[in-house]
Amino acid sequence: MNHFPWLTIIVVLPISAGSFIFFLPHRGNKVIRWYTLCICILELLLTTYALCYHFQLDDPLIQLAEDYKWIHFFYFYWRVGIDGLSLGPVLLTGFITTLATLAAWPVTRDSRLFHFLMLAMYSGQIGSFSSRDLFLFFIMWELELIPVYLLLSMWGGKKRLYSATKFILYTAGSSVFLLIGVLGLGLYASNEPTFHFETLTNQSYPIALEIIFYIGFFIAFAVKSPIIPLHTWLPDTHGEAHYSTCMLLAGILLKMGAYGLVRINMELLPHAHSIFSPWLMVVGTMQIIYAASTSPGQRNLKKRIAYSSVSHMGFIIIGIGSITDPGLNGAILQIVSHGFIGAALFFLAGTSYDRIRLVYLDEMGGMAILIPKIFTMFSIFSMASLALPGMSGFVAELVVLFGIITSQKIFLIPKIIITFVMAIGIILTPIYPLSMLRQMFYGYKLINAQNFSFFDSGPRELFVSISILLPIIGIGIYPDFVLSLSSDKVEAILSNYFYR
Repeated sequence: MNHFPWLTIIVVLPISAGSFIFFLPHRGNKVIRWYTLCICILELLLTTYALCYHFQLDDPLIQLAEDYKWIHFFYFYWRVGIDGLSLGPVLLTGFITTLATLAAWPVTRDSRLFHFLMLAMYSGQIGSFSSRDLFLFFIMWELELIPVYLLLSMWGGKKRLYSATKFILYTAGSSVFLLIGVLGLGLYASNEPTFHFETLTNQSYPIALEIIFYIGFFIAFAVKSPIIPLHTWLPDTHGEAHYSTCMLLAGILLKMGAYGLVRINMELLPHAHSIFSPWLMVVGTMQIIYAASTSPGQRNLKKRIAYSSVSHMGFIIIGIGSITDPGLNGAILQIVSHGFIGAALFFLAGTSYDRIRLVYLDEMGGMAILIPKIFTMFSIFSMASLALPGMSGFVAELVVLFGIITSQKIFLIPKIIITFVMAIGIILTPIYPLSMLRQMFYGYKLINAQNFSFFDSGPRELFVSISILLPIIGIGIYPDFVLSLSSDKVEAILSNYFYR
């Protein structure tokens, strides 16, 4: 156990420091904004320092581990730790949350509660990625639901109450399956109940029981990811949420579902995952085709971007289902890549809305001349979304494709069919970002409008956009920067499938 409680401080700091927002002097929103931003920057610096100086990349085992008895009445422990699988999502969470806080600068209504809820989400997401106890994972998983519901219902669009209700029904309903699975694994584990990840990893179950556990966990993670047909909450939620909330949803929240699939379904239930892995690849392929076909029909700008998230999650599902070194590494790389790309697109969609107050694409047009900086950044991130070579999305999708080709779990004919259909999806994918650009920025509709006055992107918005663009290009040019974080952990997970 680590002598200094780095992870406990990192998990608890945002929500505990955020509670002091309500005691700040009433001097307007400026103090609240700077206070929240300083907390996020401090949190990111603490996380970076702890991981740079106390984390060994070549060690696949858990590091920075902390283990404390929490509730003596039952077998509840505060167990946190970091390994190669959770390292990337933890850093991504800190980076995107800090930029989302900066993106939320224009929010003035009830800003104390707004910024506190963002910090509460920060703690819940970091806690989920660093939990080494199954019950603690469930608590952190649930912790971030309430902030999202309130952020959506109080600061959303015209249909915010409908979207917030739909979100909480889907996610809270799926959490029932997660809770049942957590209790089932913990109580069945041995003579003495335990929720410890390391203990459960070495536990064996009857195959029928393992399949039941797998299905329960899969439903919970499929809603959060999302996986079709449990994805319908996503477009409504993204369509109504404030764009800073959308950055957290697309950049981090969806990745919690994919992380859970690897951490629990794949690592704790390997026999059931071997059975279901071909079906995961089929579902992932269908998801890419479905999103590429459905997205162009969306009139709402943010809903169209939301369907791009559905498409990108399809590549993650395929990588997880391939049970190969390239496939799983590609899935983890796609988690990080889409975290940046999705957050950037929603941020730019929000900055565009701040200027024209329009959400429907058929009402837009001709914006390229009026706001050239936003047009340039929107074009660059749209190219990243369609996996242009030299950007992170291209490398992630290419590595996942190698995972399918080299998979030993799939016969040749199904492998050819999946690769062919996936290739069709990749061909269809450029349609929705390019048509989105054409409808927003080309033509003459808003140029000839008399009642519109535009101002281009300011320093704050350019800083957020460039800060996200740099890692996208960096990963695209040198993907080993991310792949090296998880490669040893991936080999350790796959050893359960090939050396048992």
